[in-house]
Amino acid sequence: MTVFSAGSGGPLPLPALSRRALLRGSLAGAGLLALSACRSAADSSPGADAASGGAASPRRGGVLTVGVGVDFTPALLFAQSANSLLQRLVFNTLTRYDEQLRPQPELAKSWEVAADGLSVTLKLRDDVTFHSGRKFTADDVVFAVKNLQNPVRSAQLRSTALTVADFRKNGDFELTLVLAHPVSNLFDLFEFMIIPDSQSVEDAVAGTKLIGTGPFTFTDRKPGSSLSFARNEKYWNPGRPYLDGVEIKVIPQAETLLSSVKTGQTHLTYAVRGKDVATLKDDKRFRITQYDTGAGAFYIGANLSFPEVQDKRVRQAIAWAIDRDRLVQQALGGYATVSSVPWPKSSPAYREQDATRYHHDPEKAKALLKEAGVTSLSLPLAHQSDAGSTAVAQILQYDLKQVGIEVQLQPVDSPTMQKQLISQSMPALWTLSHSFSQAHPATLAVSAYPFNEAKNTSKFSSPAYTEAVQKAWNRSDADSPEAKALYQQVTDILLDEQFIIDLAIAGLVEVAGAQVHGVTLNKYSYLNLDDAYLAG
Repeated sequence: MTVFSAGSGGPLPLPALSRRALLRGSLAGAGLLALSACRSAADSSPGADAASGGAASPRRGGVLTVGVGVDFTPALLFAQSANSLLQRLVFNTLTRYDEQLRPQPELAKSWEVAADGLSVTLKLRDDVTFHSGRKFTADDVVFAVKNLQNPVRSAQLRSTALTVADFRKNGDFELTLVLAHPVSNLFDLFEFMIIPDSQSVEDAVAGTKLIGTGPFTFTDRKPGSSLSFARNEKYWNPGRPYLDGVEIKVIPQAETLLSSVKTGQTHLTYAVRGKDVATLKDDKRFRITQYDTGAGAFYIGANLSFPEVQDKRVRQAIAWAIDRDRLVQQALGGYATVSSVPWPKSSPAYREQDATRYHHDPEKAKALLKEAGVTSLSLPLAHQSDAGSTAVAQILQYDLKQVGIEVQLQPVDSPTMQKQLISQSMPALWTLSHSFSQAHPATLAVSAYPFNEAKNTSKFSSPAYTEAVQKAWNRSDADSPEAKALYQQVTDILLDEQFIIDLAIAGLVEVAGAQVHGVTLNKYSYLNLDDAYLAG
C-alpha cells in the first residue's frame, strides 16, 4: 500500500500497521491519501490512469465530460442510487476506505475507537470551508449524522446513523460520537455519509443548490440534460483539482451514449452496456477499467405478499432455472462473475461453495415446481426500461419459460423503480442490481432495501434472519472468526430462502478516453476527481 502526499502526487512507503493502529487513525500524519478503489487488472494495468502513473504529468485545465444513463434525482441525494457519481464532486466524507477496507483520512484527519466500541473520537481538519465561505466544524458532522437519521432522506445507512445516541464536542474540530451499541460497519457510515451544508440542505434535495466542501462547485442543472460544475478555487486539498470543471451529460439511449464516447464528446462513462464495451476494448483511444469492488450485483427479487412466490421451493426453482453464464456473457459482455450470493470475492463473507450453490439446472427447477404443486405459473417481471436492463430481463424471461414459468415484462423508468423499491410496492418479481455488499457484510442486511432484516422490499421476515443479522452488526470486530461465522449464518438463510435470487456480481466498468487520468471511485461509487486531469 502507498500513501500520496498532498502536493507531489508521489508515493511514500507505509510501514505495516496493526488493525488497532488503523482504527486510531495513525495514518493521518502521513498526508493526504489518494488511494484508488480496488480494480481488476484484466483490462488495464493497475494504476494505469492514476495521476502518478499516466504517460504524461498531471496538467491543469480542461472540462471533463461524464456521460450517464440516468438523470440526477435530487430527492435521493443522500441515498445510493443510479446518480451517485456526483456526490464526491461537491461533497466530502469523513473517511475513505483503501483497497483492504482500511479507513483513511478525509475530513476527519484522525480518530480513536473506544475499546468497548461504544464511542469514536474524531479529530477534524481545521482548514476546510464550504463553497459558501462558511467554516467547516464539528457542528457540520453532527448535522450530517442527524440528516441521515431523518427518515425523509431515504438513506440506506440510516440504521447505522441511528446508533449514534449522543455527540460530545471538544472545541470546533474534535467530536466524540457516542453509540447506543457497537456496530461492525461504523466506517461504512463514514464512507457513505456526505457532509452537506446545513443552511442549504433543503435546496439540495430540491435540486436548486448544492453546497459542500468538495473539489467542485455546482453551477447549473438542466433537468433531463446536464449538470455543470466548476473548480473550487479554495479547496482544502492543495493544488487540486486540476480540472477547470466537470459536465455530466444525461444520455439515456445506449446507442447515443456509445456514439458520444466514440466521437470524443464524452470523456468518461460507467453506463456503456457490457456488450458495447467489447467493441471498444481493443481501440487504443480508450481505456477500459473494471472495478472489482462488487458494487453491483444483478438479482431477481420476489415479493412474498404475492401467493405465487410464497413457497420457497418456487423461488429456489427460479434460482435453478437461470443460465447465469449466458446472462454474464450475452447481456453483460463478460464484465461480471456468476454468483448465487451477494458477496464479492473480496468480502470476508465470501465462500466459493456458496457462490456456486445454484447453477443452470432446468430439470431440478421443474422438479421443485412439481413438488410445490405448481403446474403452471404466470408472473410479471418489472425491470428498468433502459436497453441494458431490458436485455437482462429478456434472458430471464426465456430461461423461466423453459421451466414452465411465463413472465410478462414490465419496463419501468429508473426513478419510478427506485421509489417502488423503497416503498415495497414491487410486483411479484423484479430484476435490478443491488449494492452494499462491497463493504462490511453487516451493512447489506441492515441497509440495503432488498435485504434489510427489519423492512425489505420482498416483505420477508424471519426470527433466525433477524437474530443472525443483529448479532453480526452489534459488534465492533468485523473480521474475527466469530463475525465470519455469523456472516455464514446470514448467507445460509439467503441461499435457502431465495427472496433475493443473486445472479452475478459486477463492479462498474469505466470507459475513459486515453487522455483521461487520475479518476477513482469510492466503495459507494462516488466519483473522486481530486487527481483527475486531461492530457493530450
